[in-house]
Amino acid sequence: MPASSLPIIVFDLDGTLVETAPDLIGALNYVLDREGLPPVPLASARNMIGAGARKLIERGLEVEGRAVSVAELDRLTKDFVAYYADHIADGSRPFDGLDAALDRLEAQGHRFAVCTNKLEWLSKLLLDRLGLTPRFAAICGADTFGVAKPDPAFLRETVARAGGRLPDAIMVGDAGPDVGVARRAGVPVIGVDFGYTDVPMAELKPDRLISHMADLPDAVASLWTP
Repeated sequence: MPASSLPIIVFDLDGTLVETAPDLIGALNYVLDREGLPPVPLASARNMIGAGARKLIERGLEVEGRAVSVAELDRLTKDFVAYYADHIADGSRPFDGLDAALDRLEAQGHRFAVCTNKLEWLSKLLLDRLGLTPRFAAICGADTFGVAKPDPAFLRETVARAGGRLPDAIMVGDAGPDVGVARRAGVPVIGVDFGYTDVPMAELKPDRLISHMADLPDAVASLWTP
């Protein structure tokens, strides 16, 4: 099959491509400590991730019953981002089997893009540190186009920037915004069940559900009808 006819595969980042919880929660706990609040445990905080830095901080504060003003939240978010950027790949690593799965899909002719609600420059910094940037034709964040998932414009623009066509796209993600953006854009979606979500991925009913990146190439093949 000609490579041009193969779908472009668009990935979420946190909880889909990379296990980023150690460094994200580390940055959250840095902010909480500066506010005189106790740290949140990594295991219980994983599902707070996925809606951006501001929401993560809000959720962390809610654990202690703490509310802050918009100005205070702006300050905390700025501190969070600065600390996180300095520690972005201390403990973050690609999920097991990712490189082999991408190698297999790339050999078949697929191209890849990233569509994440993380800031674009932080996304690129993380992928640079992990040596993954060359894999992707486009890396787009919530500030790239001024919209975030599940707004379908985000996925459409990401696919266009990567040189693909929306009818030939497949979304891969770990949470509701990923399923939502795919449904609204009219593209199939593969859900991973090892990411960050307060609603189990199986309940979100993606077109395919995988539990390991080794299963990704077969899931992609099962969704593609030339």
